[in-house]
Amino acid sequence: MYDDRTVVLNGERINYDGRAGYDDIASEVKVYDDTPQELMLERVQGFSVVVTKEIPVPGDIIRQFPDSVKLICEAGTGYNNIDLEACREKGIRVCNVPDYSTQRVAQTVMLLMLNLASSMTIQQRMLLSGDHSNFTDRLKVDHVELNGKTLGVVGVGNIGREVIRVARAMDMNILATAHRPRPDEEGIHYVPLKELLRESDFISLHCPLTEETRHMIDEEAIGLMKPTAFIINTARGALIDEPALIRALREGRIAGAGLDVQETEPPAEDSQLYTLDNVVLTPHMGWRGLETRRRLVAKVGEDIKAFCEGHPINVIV
Repeated sequence: MYDDRTVVLNGERINYDGRAGYDDIASEVKVYDDTPQELMLERVQGFSVVVTKEIPVPGDIIRQFPDSVKLICEAGTGYNNIDLEACREKGIRVCNVPDYSTQRVAQTVMLLMLNLASSMTIQQRMLLSGDHSNFTDRLKVDHVELNGKTLGVVGVGNIGREVIRVARAMDMNILATAHRPRPDEEGIHYVPLKELLRESDFISLHCPLTEETRHMIDEEAIGLMKPTAFIINTARGALIDEPALIRALREGRIAGAGLDVQETEPPAEDSQLYTLDNVVLTPHMGWRGLETRRRLVAKVGEDIKAFCEGHPINVIV
């Protein structure tokens, strides 16, 4: 139904090492490493499909897009960077790629949980400072098991369900909360968010960033958590009020945090997240493995092909 002339506005975000290219996603592809907002209108001229990756596309620009643009494909799960209302007004479809990194992000969650449970940040800093006392004079740091602990999963989409599957294999008890009330499932007990925060030993966030979810983990929410609880975020940094989290971590009001995403990426050079012993900090690595990025690009191509053939998939608007 539509031609597939495609422009990628910030290709370096995915193809930063030259090993996850876009050549096969359409019959005609123009790739820019990055695109400032003042050049967006110029660069989308004559194209039917616009591919983005977490780059803000505001409504005032979308409303000026040429009529040739029929689809914006967000190369990832979250789409809070795109003004959806402006797309509706222009009749531009928006799709995403919701399932390209499910297993890899779930693995990152388990990586963060296991590191926090083993006080790994402290152990590695001790080694770097030349302190070998964990080896020579018994283990000096906390080291807790995951089995028997309660994992609270906030959001039960593809990634949340994969995390639950792996956590159940490790004999964890599962609480979950979702956007709408749900009946319990085998091995999953659904509860309101406040109850989940009060009862969980580990909390893992897996919901999109919206006006309703921004800073959902704020001072009040953190105050409901156990002092022995850990929070994991592999979704969007702004789900957590970062200054409130840092205060709680510094004061020992919760046990720790594993953050693959941050409110500002990368964090400011003077951010305390870099130095707190009860934080495991990673650079939004959940989607960045080579296999994951190649899968993402291939699925972008599938989205474009399906749309142009008249049966769009992964449609947001």
